[in-house]
Amino acid sequence: MVDIIASSLRVIAGFIAAALVGIPVGLAMGTFYSMDGLLGGFFRTVRYAPIAAFVPLIIIWTGLGETPKIIIIFLGIVFYNATMISDAVKFISDETLNVAYTLGATRRDLLLRVILPATLPNILDTLKLNVAGAWNFLIISELIAAQKGLGFKIIYSQRFLQTDKVLFCILVILAIGLATDLLFKLLFRLCLPWAESKAS
Repeated sequence: MVDIIASSLRVIAGFIAAALVGIPVGLAMGTFYSMDGLLGGFFRTVRYAPIAAFVPLIIIWTGLGETPKIIIIFLGIVFYNATMISDAVKFISDETLNVAYTLGATRRDLLLRVILPATLPNILDTLKLNVAGAWNFLIISELIAAQKGLGFKIIYSQRFLQTDKVLFCILVILAIGLATDLLFKLLFRLCLPWAESKAS
């Protein structure tokens, strides 16, 4: 149970941080050409970077505590959050935006009253998809001087060929992932009953 709690807290922290950064950046990139020109190329390129290669640098910069573990999870999904949300914004029809401008909407009104509501289903779908990535990067993050956690248990058990413990930890992660998926579906139905989730 201690390992489950430790891993879950790391994933939640990294996931929330990636959402808090990725959502506004993605909306800004999709809404404003200047922001897309400034950040779009960087975000779309860096998302392909092997995060594991940055582990030594992250350790040097932040030490061996919980911070580097959360940063790795954050870096693993924040660029995907931003680019996927940015692409969702660009699918909003020009007619919808032009109607809003015709009715006197400012850029702020357009963002808060048109673009954000229109992309909210895609935002939830994006978060639901990328939370799986957070659990994948957990294994990498728990290579950094971890003493507890599901990823740590998997790596530790592999060294001693304890296959049963490895499989058990994997099943626990799968169960948590399934529960998270169901939670997102419930959240989608409660908050956006008018929209149909595109992600399975």
